[in-house]
Parts: sequence; structure tokens; C-alpha cells
Amino acid sequence: MVAVDAGADALGFVFHPPSPRNISSDQAAGIIAQLPPFIQCVGLFVDQTAEKVNQTVTHCRLDLVQLHGDESPDYCKLVKSRIIKAIRVKNKISLEDMRSYQVSAFLLDAWSPLAHGGTGLSFDWELAIAASGKGRIILAGGLTPENVADAVRLVNPYAVDVSSGVEVSAGKKDPEKILEFVKRAKGITS
Repeated sequence: MVAVDAGADALGFVFHPPSPRNISSDQAAGIIAQLPPFIQCVGLFVDQTAEKVNQTVTHCRLDLVQLHGDESPDYCKLVKSRIIKAIRVKNKISLEDMRSYQVSAFLLDAWSPLAHGGTGLSFDWELAIAASGKGRIILAGGLTPENVADAVRLVNPYAVDVSSGVEVSAGKKDPEKILEFVKRAKGITS
């Protein structure tokens, strides 16, 4: 509830077993059932079957699905939820296929050979600015309380996403960092 109390608009639930942030669908459903209204609940998946994604959406009562793997535009049509498609940005070529997707938004994250996200790595924000004409952009990748205000000013994204940038260790969030991140992302100075 720390993120909710800090003013976060959405909470992410990671359904990817290799991740240190992985959570079971039963655990997520229990947390979601206790949330106040108007908080968007996002399920993060990496190359799961569409059937499994749809089952988890229903079981947990997720509002959106964030796809972080190699899911194709045709795959996205099988998911019965609004979709945020993550694009792992390495260079300009990484953004070429964005127009092929019929999704609610794109989450731009740093490319890494080690993981599909949550690495703490950043990428050239100029690429995010260039991608903004291709759909709603959610900026991720290496964001912290220290740099999020600059990122918002420069990129003007639809939203920002953070995970490792507010952690004390992989999967362990720091309440003070969360509060500071949300305040700076929203331009709250007091």
C-alpha cells in the first residue's frame, strides 16, 4: 500500500517466474482485492500463452496486461485485455515495428541480454521522443527519484514506470524512494 499512499496511479504485478519480483496469481488477487478504487492493476507477462494470460487477468481482476517478451501483433489480438507492449530499446531499429501493434500504449525499456526488464539500465531518451508519434509512451528503464523529473520534462511521456529504481535489493522496495519518485514524477514540490 506504500505506492498507493504515495499517489501511484497503477501497480504492477510480475507473473514471470525467473524474476525476483514474481508473484503468484493468488497473492496478486489478494492484494488487488484490498486496493482502493481508481488504482489500475497491471499484470506483467513474458512469453506466456495467451490462455494463461487471460486466465490470470480474470482470476486477479487485472485492468491491463504488460507484455515484455517477443509477443507478436497477432498474439496481442488473443489477449482479452488492454495491452501495454514493452519494447526493449537498443537503438532506433528497436522501434521500427511499433506501428504493427494495436495496443493501448508502449512501454519503452532498456535492452539487456540478461533480462526482459527491471535491470536498472537506461537508454537514450531521444529515442523515446522519436517514438512518441507511434503511440502512447510509458517511459521505463533506469528511472530513479533522482532522474525522473528530468525524464518527464524531456520526454513528456504518457506515464513513467519504475521497479529497480526504488528498491534496496532486487524485489525489495524502499518506501522512501517510492514516495520521492512519485512526488518528483508528478512535479509535487512540497
